[in-house]
Amino acid sequence: MALVLYAGTKTNKNAFKTLIAAEYCGVRVEMAQNFEMGVSNKTPEFLKMNPIGKVPVLETPDGPIFESNAIARYVSRLKSDSPLCGSSLIETALIDQWIDFASLEIDANLGNWFRPRMGRAVYLPPAEEAAISALKRALGALNTHLASNTYLVGHSVTLADIIMTMNLYFGFTRLMTKSFTSEFPHVERYFWTMVNQPNFSKILGEVKQTEQVPPVTSTKKPSEPKETAKSKPKDEPKKEAKKAPAKPKEEAVEEEEAPKPKPKNPLDLLPPSKMILDDWKRLYSNTKTNFREVAIKGFWDMYDPEGYSLWFCDYKYNDENTVSFVTLNKVGGFLQRMDLARKYSFGKMLVIGSEPPFKVKGLWLFRGQEVPQFIIDECYDMELYDWKKVDISNEDQKERVNQMIEDQEPFEGEALLDAKCFK
Repeated sequence: MALVLYAGTKTNKNAFKTLIAAEYCGVRVEMAQNFEMGVSNKTPEFLKMNPIGKVPVLETPDGPIFESNAIARYVSRLKSDSPLCGSSLIETALIDQWIDFASLEIDANLGNWFRPRMGRAVYLPPAEEAAISALKRALGALNTHLASNTYLVGHSVTLADIIMTMNLYFGFTRLMTKSFTSEFPHVERYFWTMVNQPNFSKILGEVKQTEQVPPVTSTKKPSEPKETAKSKPKDEPKKEAKKAPAKPKEEAVEEEEAPKPKPKNPLDLLPPSKMILDDWKRLYSNTKTNFREVAIKGFWDMYDPEGYSLWFCDYKYNDENTVSFVTLNKVGGFLQRMDLARKYSFGKMLVIGSEPPFKVKGLWLFRGQEVPQFIIDECYDMELYDWKKVDISNEDQKERVNQMIEDQEPFEGEALLDAKCFK
């Protein structure tokens, strides 16, 4: 009897673990034919193999196996001198160590980030932030290990590499953009090296990194207007469809295919401002010396208090900022998610303190007289900060603006751990 793998779809990264392991070991594994998730996995025959109806499941001559890591281990051990399982007791233990790490630290946190965005769990911004923070911590540890190692264990591909790469595959192709993974260059090098190995590419084909994080999917179903439901009998649409001539049908198709014009951002409807934001950003970027005399003076010469407003922000939970790199990643994530506001804003974020807990403070320039509502709606980080509008008639507040723009150190009597600019 051949080994038969029930996997649901051809893009199941948990099935890829087994298929790639089979390539390395020369083991033949066939995919189950005509298997449909939601139907086939609910049949009595399938539930005998896995009582909870999940995939993948491997059917073997000695009985079924479920759980993807267990299946991959089984296939790897079918070859007595398998290169995937280690050549000593310590190598075997280290392989198991990294398999557990890949599952508990990488895969679990990717899932906690992904599922709420797909509407499969309640979306809570603080929970997402915690998942991303935990994921970055794990990727940081992995990055450190890979700085001096080509593979996770030893000097060749093991099962740990296959399982780690498949969990990263899900992240790279669904969630983690280039700007996210660039913080972990050794993880990037490792991932692209692995997926381009012949035994990997045979199963995966061409791998492309996602260009954006998927938007949050609403779990609410749109309701139909009550008036329409009451006034039209069920068979009325059918009658209209039969009576409708061919030409209007074609026009209707064209109308459906033509994208509707994108509604204008309310900020684009504001009266023109004398301040050209891009001119300020260029001045900021190009000023290398005499910053106060050139850039700061230039800012106030350009600033239009009727068309723009300045805001201070203070992180509400500074007592939680006990780890420097986690705090820096938190600020970096905020700036990444502010990308939707780049056309209408400029910002400086300071991480302050030489020892924990670190303080996070910011200065933002926004188009209009309020913090734009679309940013509040789309960027959950906004609610993690207290916002205060700058009174430019107050010389102390105006000087604080100057100090934040130029990254003055010490700032308010404390050292700067880092300063980030959004422009």
